[in-house]
Amino acid sequence: MSDAELVLRSRRVITPEGTRAASVAVAGSTITDVLPYDADVPTGARLEDFGDDVLLPGLVDTHVHVNDPGRTEWEGFWTATRAAAAGGITTLVDMPLNSLPPTTTVEHLRTKQETAAGKAHIDVGFWGGALPDNVKDLRPLHDAGVFGFKAFLSPSGVDEFPHLDQEQLARSLAEIAGFGGLLVVHAEDPHHLAAAPQQGGPKYTDFLASRPREAEDTAISQLIAQARRFDARVHVLHLSSGDALPLIASARADGVRITVETCPHYLTLTAEEVPDGASEFKCCPPIREAANQDLLWRALADGTIDCVVTDHSPSTADLKTGDFATAWGGIAGLQLSLSAVWTEARRRGHGLQDLVRWMSTRTARLVGLESRKGAIAAGHDADFAVFAPDETFTVDPAALQHRNRVTAYAGRTLSGVVRSTWLRGERIVADGEFTEPKGRLLTRAH
Repeated sequence: MSDAELVLRSRRVITPEGTRAASVAVAGSTITDVLPYDADVPTGARLEDFGDDVLLPGLVDTHVHVNDPGRTEWEGFWTATRAAAAGGITTLVDMPLNSLPPTTTVEHLRTKQETAAGKAHIDVGFWGGALPDNVKDLRPLHDAGVFGFKAFLSPSGVDEFPHLDQEQLARSLAEIAGFGGLLVVHAEDPHHLAAAPQQGGPKYTDFLASRPREAEDTAISQLIAQARRFDARVHVLHLSSGDALPLIASARADGVRITVETCPHYLTLTAEEVPDGASEFKCCPPIREAANQDLLWRALADGTIDCVVTDHSPSTADLKTGDFATAWGGIAGLQLSLSAVWTEARRRGHGLQDLVRWMSTRTARLVGLESRKGAIAAGHDADFAVFAPDETFTVDPAALQHRNRVTAYAGRTLSGVVRSTWLRGERIVADGEFTEPKGRLLTRAH
């Protein structure tokens, strides 16, 4: 540790080998060693001792809609990355919609990168988009450094990002498999959605009926068939249907290269508790019943579900109308994701080691950043969250950093307070005070 400039010490450090008392040595922006708690601090090095607060690797959120440029009134890189930093997230990957233009060509990617430059409080990467008419753009986007490609199998909700039918999915997947890329998929079948009752109005039960589990199950089955056909790598976004889990487990056992994520709102909120007219709870696919939630937790425990991401998808408050049919579908959760998941995870007997695996290690691996992100280990970026797991707080929307402070968690008491967040060895937020933006724009070849 002789070259260390900074030593972070805690009685509870979450490492790949387990939780232990340790001193973490940092030189420049990189972890150089993880040593015993009482290791000598080199002359000239700064010591930060967090006592019993837990030192976690910074979280990696691979599913975020920043909406910038074009719908910056919905969010934006400045506000989204501040909210992320406040919640212990040090890396996010931005979805190709709902910005204008969408990230579907190299030119549009450059526009996105230019918009984000100088505004990011944390590290930011980008997904590309797979549309019916942009197969020719996929390889150039891959070569330009996007982490993979997002596709919808049902209408996306915005006209500029149309969904793929099965033939179009096959063409895109064949192209992406050809250069070893990753396709991440919003998997709901449009035919099941069209056949479902569409009553509209304020009743959540009516909205839930309009997005049945069968829509997810069928789309995932079709995706598995296409992935098997092309030996392609695919990832199921924001899984909410527990009924699809046996399909996924069976496909994986057969060698299909499929991974899957779920989200804090599916793990912590239930259909039974959503008040009528409360469209801050609206998302697609929807928050389902408590019994379904139990299946998701079981799948996280056994590894069928790989990771947990926010699918942070905010809008202006006026778009969250009392009619579930017309309200914007999306939940803002960046700042609260760690505490929300921890609150329910600890109730179900899980530990912080599990949360790190779901929300940092495996998300970093999903996008190929596992050599630098997602673990407190030598050679990794010195990205950390200092977390007080036993403290509680009540969610006050006014305290959120999101541009629009609409939240499904308003008034809830959550466990776990993020004391500070560190990016490459620099403290970027502590006690609500932020530094100037220090985030970098990441590419797949990071």
